[in-house]
Amino acid sequence: MNSGDLKKLIREIPDWPKPGILFYDITTLLKDTQGFRALIDSLYDHYHQRPVDVVAGIEARGFIFGPALAYRLGAGFVPIRKPNKLPAEKATETYQLEYGTDALEIHKDAIQPGQRVLICDDLLATGGTAAAASRLVKKLRGQVVGCGFAVELTFLKGREKLADLDVFTLLQYDK
Repeated sequence: MNSGDLKKLIREIPDWPKPGILFYDITTLLKDTQGFRALIDSLYDHYHQRPVDVVAGIEARGFIFGPALAYRLGAGFVPIRKPNKLPAEKATETYQLEYGTDALEIHKDAIQPGQRVLICDDLLATGGTAAAASRLVKKLRGQVVGCGFAVELTFLKGREKLADLDVFTLLQYDK
């Protein structure tokens, strides 16, 4: 299944969550057996020749395909969550939004020093969330081996915030 076929599986919803925004809904791709398999296989094909100890999925959609990718890679899976959702001792990273700040958290024992970590999420937009996730992994002395995404909104230039990392995106949208 090529990227053009996969793009046809993504539903475009205009003016959501607010007027002027075109939302790319991947749930229609995920429910398609061949589409979901092609997504996981493409991420696997890009990263399988690199040693990966842990896939870190960013809440919430990174939880959907992060575990499947971890399984294929023979790696563990750890969640990177929004604040106040993890019960044990955690590390926190705050990052800037367009209007304000947000934060991500990870259990302090989720990643051991030197472990090779692949960060996984559904969307690369401005890059702020993925950059914060990368800083979290580095706080725990893990090594970020890459960042894999299903979709990239190239016009938002999020890749620039991840310039020192291997960034792989399956589908790109220019607007």
